[in-house]
Amino acid sequence: MANLNRVLLIGRLTRDPELKYTPAGVPVCNFSIAVNRSFGKGEEKTADFFRIECWRGLAETCAKFLAKGRMVHISGRIQTRSYEAQDGTKRSAWEVVANEVQFIGKGGSPSREDSGERNESFDMDDMIPF
Repeated sequence: MANLNRVLLIGRLTRDPELKYTPAGVPVCNFSIAVNRSFGKGEEKTADFFRIECWRGLAETCAKFLAKGRMVHISGRIQTRSYEAQDGTKRSAWEVVANEVQFIGKGGSPSREDSGERNESFDMDDMIPF
């Protein structure tokens, strides 16, 4: 039986994207989104928060066009990583590695040249040179 690790999320950015480069010069972009939970009548509204990571051309595109408050559709996989906290304890965290990001509705950075509504999709498979 095959394994499957796929996640689909629709939510709003909780902060502006942060673009960094690895020592090898590969772009990586990090941001987080809030996804509202379904709730019944009379129940308190709540949200789940997800850390999103994207790489290469997708990272640069997200850093250029996304901003806090923008709604996005994320397709990717869940990944865990281990790290050492400042107090020396070993910890682990999970994040979503996006391979596709769709921009939903209006929004984006103030420097965007166009102000029209856009729904853009960037698929990492389209960027692989083979």
